[in-house]
Amino acid sequence: MKNKYSSILIGSLLLFFNVSIAQEQPSLRDRADELYRQYEYANAVKLYAKLVDTRNPRSQDLERLAESYWKMKDYESAENWYARVVQLEDASPENLLHYGEVLKINGKYKEAKQQLETYAAKTGNTAKVALHVAGCDSALRWMASPTLHRLRNEATVNTTNSEFAAFPWGDNVYYVGEPDDEMFKHTYGWTGNAFLRVYTSPLSAAGTLGSPSFAEATLNDVKYHVGPVIAGKDGNTLYATRTHVGKDGGVQREAGHKYRTNALELYRYQKVDGAWVAEPFAYNNVKEYSIGHAALSPNEDVLYFASDMPGGRGGTDIWYSERQADGTWGSPVNAGSVINSAGEELFPSIAPDGTLYYSSDGFAGMGGLDVFKSTGHKGQWSRPENLKYPVNSASDDFAYLIDDEDEDGVHGFLSSDRRGGKGGDDIYSFSLEKPRIIIILKGTTSDKATGERLPAADVTLYDGERQIIAKKSSSDAGTFEFILDRDRDYTVLAQKEGYHADSAKVNTRGIVKSDTLEVALLLEPIFQVGQTFELENIYYDFDKHNIRPDAAAILDELVRTMRDNPTLKIELSSHTDSRGSNTYNEALSQRRAQSAVDYLVSRGIARDRMVAKGYGESKLVNRCADGVPCSRDEHQANRRTEVTVLEY
Repeated sequence: MKNKYSSILIGSLLLFFNVSIAQEQPSLRDRADELYRQYEYANAVKLYAKLVDTRNPRSQDLERLAESYWKMKDYESAENWYARVVQLEDASPENLLHYGEVLKINGKYKEAKQQLETYAAKTGNTAKVALHVAGCDSALRWMASPTLHRLRNEATVNTTNSEFAAFPWGDNVYYVGEPDDEMFKHTYGWTGNAFLRVYTSPLSAAGTLGSPSFAEATLNDVKYHVGPVIAGKDGNTLYATRTHVGKDGGVQREAGHKYRTNALELYRYQKVDGAWVAEPFAYNNVKEYSIGHAALSPNEDVLYFASDMPGGRGGTDIWYSERQADGTWGSPVNAGSVINSAGEELFPSIAPDGTLYYSSDGFAGMGGLDVFKSTGHKGQWSRPENLKYPVNSASDDFAYLIDDEDEDGVHGFLSSDRRGGKGGDDIYSFSLEKPRIIIILKGTTSDKATGERLPAADVTLYDGERQIIAKKSSSDAGTFEFILDRDRDYTVLAQKEGYHADSAKVNTRGIVKSDTLEVALLLEPIFQVGQTFELENIYYDFDKHNIRPDAAAILDELVRTMRDNPTLKIELSSHTDSRGSNTYNEALSQRRAQSAVDYLVSRGIARDRMVAKGYGESKLVNRCADGVPCSRDEHQANRRTEVTVLEY
């Protein structure tokens, strides 16, 4: 976890600076391994993907490809590749642990628990996975009965890169983001994105964020990462986390190479004659540890922060310093074993009532970092309480901050890289209010062929933005129930192994009093040898065979089906309409089918499980043969991509 968060959270920035002598013309594997050792994961995966596209790939290549995607926080791709790794006879049991952790991050708690328990059975190390298994059990309960928090993705400030750690200050919000690399040429090889910078955004009366701009030049005029930032009440003091620039950091050695460790530091900015003047926190020590993520108590007499300095319980802990009579900060003190764990504690914030909110991966949680709260002061705290779902998710959830609290509820900001966002880490605003009316959705899950009720189907409730609202299993009687909000659109989806999923749309618009809605979901059995089904909405540009982004999204669903059913083998076929010669259409359809197969291979599916076949115009589904006048839509019906089950 510490390495995973080397850039975005609290760990160190690692810079490769000394290479041992290698052969003059390194092989593809040598180059991939070198990039991997340099933590250049975004570049390493491109080479490993080529190396594993063979009938018998090396185990280490597959393992490093899976791990690289994990370090890049591309958990969907990591799951694809770990699913292959754990099937290898010589795969290390540690891969079961990693696979279980990735499945947990992806919200597949039942599957994650199975892999973790398999790891424990093979190694006898039950204690190592006990926390993860407990988190899986808790997550299933929390997603079945979510809290009343309502989250909103602040799409105006979020990009395809990462934005996080919103801090309201006056009429604006300061936050941290990865700029477009066209503006900042220097990028971090771990993520492939630019170094972090501080932004500001106007804060509306409704609590939403407006168009962003870069913060003051004095904050952003640094070489590496800067942020997050907090401000004092006087308007003349800021605290910012920065990556140390220089050669004072520690040195790590690995595989004959040296790496310099550039730790994080805390800086205080004072406004002098209208300009910000920076000074380092007195207890920075880049040769020994990192310090960052500052938070002030309501009276600003105590400064809390995260650090991996000696004397902690694990990786990074929450520490504090007390303000002295002369205005300086006293020696750091660990905030105690109640709120700190053997894992990572990060991003503390103090609410107006003094409640501590922070993120940790060291207690039972939903996956990655979870947000916890505790009441107390300095080194005396109550047992931390998980904020549950939807504040927490299967991904990393952090930088929870309460901005406003009144009789109707609380409002604030949260950062998360959960699915459905715009990019990496996104900023979300949240509210927690009391419901005025109660709307219940009752439903059933049944076998479409027999009409019999299906128990233990996975039922997921999505909102109109495809965000998961709640998730549970249907009962032994094949029933389920959710609580809905007013004036919202929903989709409810039922899934069960061996069946096609079924879904239905419901909405609560116009409902002004408590009510109950009903829905019936019918799941059809699948995967009979010889069965053929069409992949809808797979389109290609005219006379082209490259995979467009809209087609990739559809093919990703097939990737998941292939990944989750490892014995499934298919023929992936492409068909054209009758326009053009038979020879041309057959060649074009073959290229298109091959492109689709190549795409699945790039996403982690073994090539020997698929056959690409182009049928050209030989299997038309309507009357539109050569010379027959047809409409555009009629011709489109023949331009299709199909999947036929060969083995299962």
